[in-house]
Amino acid sequence: MNAHLVSEISILVLAVFVGFAVISRVPTILHTPLMSGSNAIHGVILVGAILITASAHGALQLAVGVVAVALATINVVGGFVVTDRMLEMFKSRRPRRPGPP
Repeated sequence: MNAHLVSEISILVLAVFVGFAVISRVPTILHTPLMSGSNAIHGVILVGAILITASAHGALQLAVGVVAVALATINVVGGFVVTDRMLEMFKSRRPRRPGPP
């Protein structure tokens, strides 16, 4: 293994730990706004993954790019589904009365 690869893997592992520590300490009242911001970030990540995959040179880079696009797509769709379910909790369950015409 060369030093550059070890450095990149170390940064990835540290980012995972820091991300988990930050997200686990978020109060429940902030989860909906956090998910909205997270969806925007995942949309940018999806565009980046598509651009990187489009400029891939070789089968390995293309395979990793396709996996990145698939995972980013799952993140975006899952984020919108979770946000929609969270927003449903705030809707009134009583039917509205029709107003005067």
